[in-house]
Amino acid sequence: MQTNLPSPNKDDSALGTRLYFNKYGTRPIELLANDVSATVGFFESKGFDADAALTTASVILDQAKADGVPVYQLLDTLKTFDQVSLSGLVAEILNNNRPSSSSLGYRDPTSTASTEIRNIAT
Repeated sequence: MQTNLPSPNKDDSALGTRLYFNKYGTRPIELLANDVSATVGFFESKGFDADAALTTASVILDQAKADGVPVYQLLDTLKTFDQVSLSGLVAEILNNNRPSSSSLGYRDPTSTASTEIRNIAT
């Protein structure tokens, strides 16, 4: 492919980032409208706002398609989780589909790790 851009330098630290964003959004996604509506509706019913529900649904739908699992089977499994467990699971799923440099943090309510609070006088 001919381009007027300079050839990439092997020592270029931003090369990976540029390659990632040059390909961003170029892969076609084919999903059934009913699957999208059901998945977005599921997350909205669990308290996600519209943008978060759509983003989460797109990742879930993409992963279900890649794994060959019907999305309705996946949603039936997610119905068994309470609000806190569902949020943790969604954070894990989103982190697995993001670059490691931009992972989402969350608190594990089952963790028994004690936190130490100190007052520091100035």
